[in-house]
Formats: sequence, C-alpha cells, structure tokens
Amino acid sequence: MHLFKKNNVSTDNILKIINKKDRIERYTFLVIGCFLLAFAFNVFYSPSNLVTGGVSGIAIIVRNIFNISTTSFIVVTYILLLLVSHFVLGRETTKYSVIGSILYPLFVYLTKDVRTLIQFDVNNMLLISVFGALLSGLGSGLTFKYGFSTGGGDIICQIISKFFKVSIGTSMKVINTIILIASGFFIKGGTGFYAWENVLYAFLAVYITTFLTDKVLLGISSSKAFYVITEHETSVKKFLINELGKGVTVLDGRGGYTGDVKKVIMCVIPTKDYFLAKEGILEIDKDAVILINDVYQSEGIE
Repeated sequence: MHLFKKNNVSTDNILKIINKKDRIERYTFLVIGCFLLAFAFNVFYSPSNLVTGGVSGIAIIVRNIFNISTTSFIVVTYILLLLVSHFVLGRETTKYSVIGSILYPLFVYLTKDVRTLIQFDVNNMLLISVFGALLSGLGSGLTFKYGFSTGGGDIICQIISKFFKVSIGTSMKVINTIILIASGFFIKGGTGFYAWENVLYAFLAVYITTFLTDKVLLGISSSKAFYVITEHETSVKKFLINELGKGVTVLDGRGGYTGDVKKVIMCVIPTKDYFLAKEGILEIDKDAVILINDVYQSEGIE
C-alpha cells in the first residue's frame, strides 16, 4: 500500500501538465527501457526463434516463413501502426506512443549486429528465456513506470479494446497467446520438426517478463485499486473518467475519530497507467490521500 500527497491544480490539460514534469528523468528511463527491450530481442529472442508475443514475435514468425528481415518488418510495421492509431484511436491517444514507437525500432536496428559480438549457446533455451525475460521485464517496467508506451502491440490491443469492448489487459493476453501458439506451427527447430518446446520456453519468458514488469511498477498484479479521499471529488472523478477512460465508484466513509463523513473514490487502474493516475490526482489536489492496493482479479471493472 502506498500513500501520496502533493499540490492543487485545475483539471484543465492535466495530462499535458503531467507530461511536462521531470522530462529529463522520464525520457532517460524511456531510452534505457527501449534499449533493453531491443537488446533482449536481438541477443536472446531473435537468434533462438523464441517468440514472446507482440510485433517482435510476429517478426520472427514472418522471417521463418518468408525470409524477411526482422528489423525491416518491425520498422515498417511500427510506422504503419502509428498511422492506423492516428486514424482509429485519435491524435491524443496516439501521441503517447510516438516516441516509444520510434525509439524501439531504432534500437532494434542499431543492435541488430550485436549478436556477433556477444556469443550465447542458442541451444540452452532455459538460459535464453530467463535472461531475455529479465531484460525485457526491466525494460517494459521502466517504460510503463514513467507513463510511456513502446507502441506496436500496445496499439493493436488498444484498437481491439475499443471495438470489442474488452479490457486492454484481456486483449493483450489473447493476442500474445495466439502469437505464441502460432509460432509452434511455423517455426522449426534444429531437428527439422516444429519447435513446440520453444513455445513452452516462451510462456516461461512471458511469465518472468510480466512478473518483473509489475515489480518495477510497484507490485505484482496487473491492476491497482486506487482509494482516493479528496475535497475535489468532482474534479478527480472527471479526470479518471474523461482523461483515463476508467470507471469509478464513490463510497461513503466516516472518520473513526472525528466522525466526519467523507466520500471515497474507488477506481481500478491497469498497472501501466499507474503513473498517470497517481500524478494526475495529486496535481488536482495536493492534500488528496491515495491508498493503492494490488488487484489480482477485476472482471467487469476495467
């Protein structure tokens, strides 16, 4: 559980205010996060045909089927997805993915030959999956913690969430599961048979990546329950509903000592939106009390 306090401010352009804060620190960690993700892909995942989901995973499958460079596929696909996002999701949603969508493909291109300098036994799939997942989890955690997205697969999940009315977390799980299973049908191992054992190692890698990402983001769950006590109830609700697109529940509370009646705003936030939610509330009300707990199951809430 975490407790925060900060400064009062109007809700006007609240996300713009948040994105102007600590820019140097935030962009530094975004660069580090994107580099770690690209490094893990080119050093561990790509050489061993280990598909862990997302556009990068699709790139490995496409390379095995059509012999298309993973770097070229990732760069082109990321550009196309940004354009699709602009027209389907809108300018405001897309702009938060632009920088990550540029940095990640750039680092994939810059590190594409690093595998020749760093030698690993690609037959040791346990080593590959564990260390690749550790770097990916750290990279994803740093990226999400400071309010950014690397685009790519995240954009696909946002589009699915919009049109099929499911949570982004659910769409991400479904899409990545399909990609992982598909890799078993299209990627062959060294024996010439389809490498289903790679799929099992991929699930291990995804689990480690998810776990470490959430640990970097303060907790081990995919969502956080925010309980907010504030004198600016309407403004906080407006921010959570209109700016972050989340549902809220208002609970009746009473001080144990004073007996004063207060409203408590409860909202379940995906872990990747933790930064925006926390900072946004505190920008609205410096004296807001925020209690945050891990949520392990939230069907029908997100």
